[in-house]
Amino acid sequence: MNSRKTLNANQVKLIAILAMTIDHIAWMLFPGYPKAPLPILMHLVGRITCPVMCYFIAEGYHYTRDIKKYTARLFAFSVISHFAYVFASMDFVDWRSFIPFYYGSVLNQTSVMWPLAWGLVMLRVENSRKIGSGAVKAILIILICAISFPSDWSCVASLCVLAFGTNRGKFKSQMLWMGFYVAIYATVYFFAIDRVYGILQMAVILSVPILASYNGERGKNQRTNTWMKWMFYLYYPLHLFVIGIIQAVR
Repeated sequence: MNSRKTLNANQVKLIAILAMTIDHIAWMLFPGYPKAPLPILMHLVGRITCPVMCYFIAEGYHYTRDIKKYTARLFAFSVISHFAYVFASMDFVDWRSFIPFYYGSVLNQTSVMWPLAWGLVMLRVENSRKIGSGAVKAILIILICAISFPSDWSCVASLCVLAFGTNRGKFKSQMLWMGFYVAIYATVYFFAIDRVYGILQMAVILSVPILASYNGERGKNQRTNTWMKWMFYLYYPLHLFVIGIIQAVR
């Protein structure tokens, strides 16, 4: 084992969870797009999380024993996470906010779990032997991009899952593709939402040394591995529900 690859999957996921929590606390404490140093720093740290989530969806594709159950599980959590994400959002108005596009917005209609689940489907399409035509695969991938577009991290999260999965074992290629897709996302963010926060998206580069330190192992304790597997799923919607409750009562 490479001595520099010192982090197992559980440890990398814990780093991602901590970074995500810091990022979401920043959205709660400093709503909008403030330019003060503290919220900027907190959001910079938060850019670590999405690449890690995408990476481990692709790893899950490689290791799962039942791809259908894995896909169903991701979509189930994307539905649960939708309500948590909207409830914690500063755009939450009332129960009708849970209905996508009800209030006329197009972007950020649901959580990052939605494009992550579709990213797994995208990877399945690309590797499918039943779909022999490259043109058909390309059309299906474009359709998945359209379906996952109106969500947090948009179709970029789906495309990163695809890039990580199809370039498994080629770390530099994985990171270059991630950088390319996020650069497109950052450009759209720059012109459509906020210039500073558009540039900020490129802080995903902070995830590179963390992913480079991943040693390919889950952890030594099987019970801990099982607990971490479900905690990685459950923590996302649970902490968003807590943030939503805090915002509702304060």
